[in-house]
Amino acid sequence: MEGGTSVNSRLYNSSAGRVFDVFNYVMLGLLGILTVLPFLYIIGNSFATEAEITERSFFLIPKVFSFSAYEYIFSSSTIFRSIGVSVFITVAGTLVNLFFTLTMAYPLSRSDFWGRNVLMNMVIFSMLFGGGMIPTYLVIRGLGLLDSYWALMLPGAISAFNLIVVKNFFQQMPPGLEEAARIDGCSDLGVLWRIVLPLSKPVIATFALFYAVGHWNNFFSALLYISDSDKWPLQVMLRQIVLLSQASVGDMANMDPNFVQPPEQSIKMAVIVVGTIPILLVYPFLQKHFAKGVMLGSIKG
Repeated sequence: MEGGTSVNSRLYNSSAGRVFDVFNYVMLGLLGILTVLPFLYIIGNSFATEAEITERSFFLIPKVFSFSAYEYIFSSSTIFRSIGVSVFITVAGTLVNLFFTLTMAYPLSRSDFWGRNVLMNMVIFSMLFGGGMIPTYLVIRGLGLLDSYWALMLPGAISAFNLIVVKNFFQQMPPGLEEAARIDGCSDLGVLWRIVLPLSKPVIATFALFYAVGHWNNFFSALLYISDSDKWPLQVMLRQIVLLSQASVGDMANMDPNFVQPPEQSIKMAVIVVGTIPILLVYPFLQKHFAKGVMLGSIKG
């Protein structure tokens, strides 16, 4: 063992190892720049004037900063209401997703659960075949969920793919943990709450982020099921802003004689920034859980 460690140490400290490290850093740095560059381009265009967007095909920092696009977006108080609606749907919908996903994945991960193969086949079947848009709409209407936030949360309460991944994750846990908990008098619910879930923080954080991003970016469902403009989430409201910005200058002047229409392209870019920044701020709080060892220190010996 010591010999293998010394060989690895010599390879790591050799000139070839250092060249390989430099190559990795350069490639990862270039990939990072390519990933961030489009977003910087969008931010730069959102602060640009109409003349600069027309004259310059590509730039990251505008010569003259203009806040007209953001002033146009936040000129109405409805945008703040829609942000609050999106935050509520994202938080509540993510909690609904996690509750149903975790409580269904745990019994399916138990080998002694009767009928789990039948249920798993039903889950897999739902991944291959779906009712479609019109039957789903009819179900939502039949349940009286139209113009309700539940219409945006309940239809996709469980993702079949996420459920299968979480189930497989639970199956990999050492059986000694559950046996020790049962000796201490824990019920099935107690094992899930006190043993399984605390050791599942990485997978819970990962799928909580996936679910949250899905709810935050959900546009089509709200467009289908929500007709009350007071209940529109941010994505639908931003769509209305883009459509309104594409109206002719004459039409806008009739609505407000003092209105100065900002560049249409910068409004689109600002809409992307406004729709992306809030959910982007969530990543640093969940990122630390992604690389954590799940079973580290859980069982000794």
